[in-house]
Amino acid sequence: MKHKVAVIPGDGIGPEVIREGVKVLRTVAEVTPGLELKFVEFPYGAEHYLNTKELVPEDGLKELSKMSAIYLGALGDPRVPTGVLEQGILLKLRFYFEQYVNLRPVKLYPGVPCPLVGKGPEHVNFYVVRENTEDFYVAIGGRARGKSRAELEVMRSIYRAKFGLDIEVDQDEIAYQIGVISRKGAERVIRYAFELARKKGKKRVTSVDKANVLTHVYGLWREVFEQVAKEYPEIETEFSFVDAVAMWFVKNPEWYQVVVVPNMFGDIITDLGAIIQGGMGLAPGGNINPEWVSMFEPIHGSAPKHAGKNRANPLATILAGQMLLEHLGEQKAADLVERAVIEVLREGKVRTYDLGGEAGTSDVGDAVAAKVKELS
Repeated sequence: MKHKVAVIPGDGIGPEVIREGVKVLRTVAEVTPGLELKFVEFPYGAEHYLNTKELVPEDGLKELSKMSAIYLGALGDPRVPTGVLEQGILLKLRFYFEQYVNLRPVKLYPGVPCPLVGKGPEHVNFYVVRENTEDFYVAIGGRARGKSRAELEVMRSIYRAKFGLDIEVDQDEIAYQIGVISRKGAERVIRYAFELARKKGKKRVTSVDKANVLTHVYGLWREVFEQVAKEYPEIETEFSFVDAVAMWFVKNPEWYQVVVVPNMFGDIITDLGAIIQGGMGLAPGGNINPEWVSMFEPIHGSAPKHAGKNRANPLATILAGQMLLEHLGEQKAADLVERAVIEVLREGKVRTYDLGGEAGTSDVGDAVAAKVKELS
């Protein structure tokens, strides 16, 4: 089958790691009968923004909407204020294509050291399904400053009546951010988590929240989870507060099979998951809309201090390519890429600095591509 894949190399180490990811995808297409991949590169990132003041134009979104999937390197550059590229490109694409699932496999591969004492690949193999378009990321909020004393007294009365908060009237600025969870948004991502559990043969889905304190938004989340769970009686369910999950990820990661979590908490615990599986250089992620264009990326940042040095670990990007293939229905090719990564790691001959080796970014890409050919 022919698939058109948009490639956004991005910033910092992004172009280097995405080059190796594309290399492996081209190789697996060569050895997989009927699989054809066409790559179309888009320039969006810091350099493009600095030269044009453009992030992602409307025409760019229309072109991206014609693609089978998006393959992203990394975003972020010290020359651009924090948040400009992340919100103007990454979040814009997530929201435009309604990529409401952020899928994060947390999997420790053979030959990769785990920072948790006594834990091996048999203990770390679960999925985190993070809601990707709601919660505190809807950008509803602001600041109020320079108020007169009378205005501040009114604000104090409102806060006391509505929120039970007693703010000081002599302050000259407040900031607020509002989290929003809709029934539809919660239902679709929770259902995705249960369907994933069924597809992958997992027997437990854990719902994460902080409903004991943030009762309104996460109370709705819990209610929806309970309703959806009734449709999957063969799957065990449980609720867990986010602080407890952070603790148990470290102590007993083997307990978890599929975890479904609202946006902000998911952003935090998936980084913890990345360290458990051996580091950011091994952690891929998918921003998924099952009915439209989805985007796949390593979850690490652009690491500008390593840019251009051919030392970044490309395995997270290569594994993001494996997720991309699986999403496109190319399971045989996806399995081949993952097997190749596992064998390269197991052999231990080609490793980047973060895994205790001296190999370069391109060396790892070459090794995985060669292994794909060998295993095919």
